[in-house]
Amino acid sequence: MEPNVRFWITERQSFIQRFLQWTELLDPTNLVISIEKIEKSRQLLLTNEDASRGDLEDKRIQEAWKRSLSTVHPDNSKLIPSPFRPAALLPFTAPMVFLSMLPVKKLKSMILPQVSFYTYSTIFNLVNGNASYLLPRLLQVKFSLSTVLSRNVIPVLVLAQLSGMNVVASRSLEPMRGIEVMDKEGNVIGYSRKAGAKAIKDTATSRVVLFGSSAFIPEVFSYFFKRTQFFLQCPWSLWTLKLSCTILVMGLMVPVSFSVFPQIGRIQCSELEKEIQSATEETELFYNRGV
Repeated sequence: MEPNVRFWITERQSFIQRFLQWTELLDPTNLVISIEKIEKSRQLLLTNEDASRGDLEDKRIQEAWKRSLSTVHPDNSKLIPSPFRPAALLPFTAPMVFLSMLPVKKLKSMILPQVSFYTYSTIFNLVNGNASYLLPRLLQVKFSLSTVLSRNVIPVLVLAQLSGMNVVASRSLEPMRGIEVMDKEGNVIGYSRKAGAKAIKDTATSRVVLFGSSAFIPEVFSYFFKRTQFFLQCPWSLWTLKLSCTILVMGLMVPVSFSVFPQIGRIQCSELEKEIQSATEETELFYNRGV
């Protein structure tokens, strides 16, 4: 069985445990691990099928799991390119989110950060099983750019909405064709449309939580900061505050959003199609939700 799949199936973790797990996997050093080290770690896990994340006395096992889970896709066992590993999401998207939320007076002022954000999001989501969507963001220009609604509220709502639409639009084939469901040993039982719909819903929700919060909270801080005496004396400090707040919020929300739902989801066999129910005696099956 693929080691990463085996890990997520056997390690029944709570939200707090998943959050702590992701704080390790999102370590920026995971972006520069050499292929040789990754291969050695994978070989160690493949030759030690009983290796558990709880083997605290064996530092090699701990490090091997960290390298494998942060760099290898659990579906196809292929190496994830460094710029699109989970650890790359924060450093790449935080500046883009910050620039996307800046007030604009002309359409061309919003094009570059928006195109950069959705281009990166598209590739990141495709590599990890998802994709992106662009057009609705441009609807903001229909509103007066001088109003509080268009400058503060609408960008947040649109960014959160499109973050969820990223997943729904690109993975729309999954509810129609189905995704693999497997037993606790990793054996594929069949393809389930219902599991595909559940995977899309959970992943879309986590994206809305991530980018909606990352855009909304800095706007709230900025709103109150503009009413302070310090802002009147140093108006340039607003952008420093917003950038710092965006990075801090995303730094917290990335592991939170990845931890809301397990990467390898569980679904009761009774909730699946009849052909799958008749193909196994298991009461619970598993599927890869994606990151």
